[in-house]
Amino acid sequence: MRDRTLHSILEAFTADTAAQLSAETAGGAEIPFEVIDAQGRPGRVPLYCYRPLTTDFIGQRLGLLSGLPTYAPAARALAGLDRLTDYLSQRGEPRIPGRPRERADAALLSFLGRVFADRSDFGFDPVRFELAYSELERALYDGHALTVVIAPLLGIALDHGTREVALGDGLSLIRGDAVGEAPADAVWGETEEPHVLAMLTMSQERSMQPPVSVARARFRRVLTALRLFERGGYALGPLAWTRTDTGPWRPIPFGGSGRPRLLTLIRGDQEDELRAFINLVGRRQPSSGEMAWALSRFEMGCERLAPFEALTDYLLALRALLEPEGPQSGRLAQRLAVICGKSEERAGLAERTARAISLERAVVAGVAPAEGGADRLVDELSEHLRALLRDTLCGHLDHDLVGVADDLLAEAVTVG
Repeated sequence: MRDRTLHSILEAFTADTAAQLSAETAGGAEIPFEVIDAQGRPGRVPLYCYRPLTTDFIGQRLGLLSGLPTYAPAARALAGLDRLTDYLSQRGEPRIPGRPRERADAALLSFLGRVFADRSDFGFDPVRFELAYSELERALYDGHALTVVIAPLLGIALDHGTREVALGDGLSLIRGDAVGEAPADAVWGETEEPHVLAMLTMSQERSMQPPVSVARARFRRVLTALRLFERGGYALGPLAWTRTDTGPWRPIPFGGSGRPRLLTLIRGDQEDELRAFINLVGRRQPSSGEMAWALSRFEMGCERLAPFEALTDYLLALRALLEPEGPQSGRLAQRLAVICGKSEERAGLAERTARAISLERAVVAGVAPAEGGADRLVDELSEHLRALLRDTLCGHLDHDLVGVADDLLAEAVTVG
């Protein structure tokens, strides 16, 4: 077995399918049959037998099976595989869909047809499953190497009922103790709970180098999305590990990215939302302009070791988004307040933002802040910045935040 993650996902889906189809037949659903000549030799009396058309039976219920909780993870896992067309061709499928998700649906139906071929009952048979899975892996990976890159994603915990959150295209978040033979330094930290690992699985020609740079870029995008998705202190570990097929794990420097300060639990009912958000941010993350620069400064602030070190990062990001005239205009506090605060809260928010600007001047001058609640002030500023970035990238706010703020301020004056 090369791809343990794919194996476990398909095994869970096949077991659920077996239970669902068994319930269908127990409820009176009939499997269609065809009559075939079992002897087929000239000069002999024909001998006929009945062959159950299980693939047709399953295909008629594909809509029902797609409602199983294990269907979507199985379809996502297959949709990201480059050689799925080879599998469908080898299975003799007459029509191979062009879109990845449609190919995945067709492959799941073909795979189930192989598992339950010529059977009139649908109990889960581990032997049949392993034979069908081995056939799938040969089509996907023969002549290629399966390379895995893992890195600890610190500051995050998965629900205890969750083993893995598949993100698509071979990328997933997985409990460290669920990765077979993973290095202890990757899995375990200072607590008794295993790390969550970012994991990238790729099929490639054996002559190619491990996709470390690809993994670093994709893991970094996941980290960015997490910082926007939920308040917390997230970081990538300084080391990653890679292995090819069943070879040894090799450590590789990964650079790290800050120090986690909180442990944020991703509940089971948040997983679909997180998956969709990570994919959305990955598609919409800007590469240049004020939004890209502000996002970069926000992440710098997230990686500072002390709140006061992050204050300038957050203010610079907010100025890029809301104060293009420069800090001498003094318009940042009002614009931030009118977008992020309710009408009755705006005066207080503007005052606290002005206080944060004064606090930055004191920090730059080397004067330790004497006022209480300075940490909370920096934290509040970072949360408003996170909300602006998140809502803009998701399309809830126009990218012209200055125009949005000035329109709201003009409206408030008119109403007043």
